[in-house]
Amino acid sequence: MTDLTAASVDGQPEAARRIPPSITIDGIRAAYGRIEVLHGVDLVVPPGSVFGLLGPNGAGKTTLLNICSGFIPPDERIVTIEDAAELQMHQEHVCRLESRPPDVRGEGRINIRDLVINALRMRPDRIVVGEVRGGEALDMLQAMNTGHDGSMTTVHANTPRDSLSRLETQVLMGGVELPAKAIRQQIASAINIVVQLNRLRDGSRRITAISEVVGMEGDTITMQDIFLMKSEGTDQQGNLKNEMELTGVRPQILDRLFDMGLAVPPEISRLFPDRRTDQVAAIKLPSPPSGPLQRRLG
Repeated sequence: MTDLTAASVDGQPEAARRIPPSITIDGIRAAYGRIEVLHGVDLVVPPGSVFGLLGPNGAGKTTLLNICSGFIPPDERIVTIEDAAELQMHQEHVCRLESRPPDVRGEGRINIRDLVINALRMRPDRIVVGEVRGGEALDMLQAMNTGHDGSMTTVHANTPRDSLSRLETQVLMGGVELPAKAIRQQIASAINIVVQLNRLRDGSRRITAISEVVGMEGDTITMQDIFLMKSEGTDQQGNLKNEMELTGVRPQILDRLFDMGLAVPPEISRLFPDRRTDQVAAIKLPSPPSGPLQRRLG
C-alpha cells in the first residue's frame, strides 16, 4: 500500500481491518439476516455459476466472500488474487497471489491485472479476485467466460445495477476500445448472481438484495431481484428491524444447476420447488399391451 505519512497533515494515519480467524454461516447468520438467504449463497458456489459481491467500505464483502469459500469442494484448485491477503481458504489446492507496489526506484510493480493474466496459466478451477478496481475487470470477465466457472469477486457499488455499470467503466479503464454492447454482453455472460451488502445506520451489516443477471435485451443487461430487504422500523433499543423477503421470482440459475446434476440445498428447494421434478414424477408410463404380445414380451 502507498505510504501516506508525507501527505497526512496531522501525522501518520492508521487503519485496522479485523477479520475473525474462523468464519462460518452459523456464526454470522444473526448479523446478515435470514438464514435461507445465507444458504442461498450455496447456489452460486458450485461449478457453472459466477457471482459478485457489492457494497460500500466496511459492509462485510470480504467476510461474506470468506464464508462463500467454505462451500467450494476440497478437490478444486483455487487461485486467489488480492491487494492485501485477507481471504481465508481452507481447501488443499490454493494458490494465493498478492499485488506488489513499486520500490523506491519505481520498479518491480505487480498489479492485479498482471496477476489475473498469469493466473490463467496456472490451471485454476476457480479464480477469486478480492476486489476489482480497474482494467483487470476485462481479463477477469474473459476468464469467467472461458471455462473458469464458479469464480468470485467484489466491487464497490450502491446497487446491483450500478455494479454492472461500474464493471463496464472499469473495462474501459484498461485502455481497450470496445463497443459498449460487446462489454455488456461479456458481463451478462460472465456474471450470474449479484449479492448486495450494506452497513446500516445502526452499525449492522446486512445482505440487502440478491439479484440475478438474466441476459440481454437489445443493448441493456436485464436483471431480476430474488431477495429484497424490507425495513420494519426500529425496536426499543433503536436497532433497525429488517427482514429479507422473496420477490416471487424463481431464479433461472436453479434450472442450470438441475441440468448439471448438482444438488440444491433443502432450504432453497422449499422456497423454489422444482417444477420439472414434479412433472417427471407425475408422468405415468403406459401399461404394456395385453394379449399374445404381452406373453411374448414376458
